[in-house]
Amino acid sequence: MGKQVELNEWWQDRIADQLEGMEYGSVVITVHDGRIVQIDRTERKRFDPSAGVVPAAKAGAEQLKSANAPLKAAGKVANG
Repeated sequence: MGKQVELNEWWQDRIADQLEGMEYGSVVITVHDGRIVQIDRTERKRFDPSAGVVPAAKAGAEQLKSANAPLKAAGKVANG
């Protein structure tokens, strides 16, 4: 069986800090030789499509398509 992980109050507070306010996501705790060496937080944001809010990446892609439309019509954009 592996070593028991050292989990003192200081680490418990760090883990709780990473979880605070998170709605969707994950917290990954990396352990080496029975000691916590890293805490990674990955947070996800969910958008309600019926709210009419378009994420920035999609809005940017739509603007790019609109900007390239005249060039595409003139045959100056191969893929778009």
